[in-house]
Amino acid sequence: MERIQITNVRDLPEKIGKSMKIGNFNLALLFKLLNGDIRAIENKCPHKGGMLSQGLVSGDYVFCPLHDWKICMKDGEVQAPDQGCVKTFRVEIQDKNVYVYV
Repeated sequence: MERIQITNVRDLPEKIGKSMKIGNFNLALLFKLLNGDIRAIENKCPHKGGMLSQGLVSGDYVFCPLHDWKICMKDGEVQAPDQGCVKTFRVEIQDKNVYVYV
């Protein structure tokens, strides 16, 4: 795994996704949750490829902007009755800098 510095915590708005390409991955990058946690997931819904960075955030979930699929940002699992999974990425904060492992 490669650790890549991508931004500073203060540059992330709360509950809004940010899309970024890192290597071969298109990440729905950096959802800063109200509790301060930061999540990085694949930027593609497994249903029809909706850009998750444009989805609505509620708690630990993002809702696909195309068909409202509910996806957990902790483990990438789509919530029932829908099925599927997106890749999640480990995020680390050090000295207010945000790193993602890819």
